Amino acid sequence: VQVVESGGGLVRPGGSLRLSCATSGSAFEMSLMVWYRQAPGKQRELVALLRNDDSTNYLGAVKGRFTISRGSAKNTVHLEMNSLKPEDTAKYYCYAEGLVTETSTSVGIWGQGTLVTVSS
Repeated sequence: VQVVESGGGLVRPGGSLRLSCATSGSAFEMSLMVWYRQAPGKQRELVALLRNDDSTNYLGAVKGRFTISRGSAKNTVHLEMNSLKPEDTAKYYCYAEGLVTETSTSVGIWGQGTLVTVSS
């Protein structure tokens, strides 16, 4: 199973971006998908989390601006980011946790990350 992020880029303050995360490879039953971010010189932090029951959690600094949602394709998650600020600049990583059905193995997998830069 692989996790692939997309949608990063350069945006002006106040702008919006939509990140996407999808799994590929073996059949996978997702139980949790999480967006993290890591800015240069800082620790990785949890930005938004989506559980299998569609419950969510958000980092306080992004509440009301970011929305995590399930995509129409299986095991796809989006992160809608609005009112972006320079301090949102970071590499954003998707983490997927779930069951590889063919082996009945629980796994947690990281993507390679996608860079978001908020600058005028």
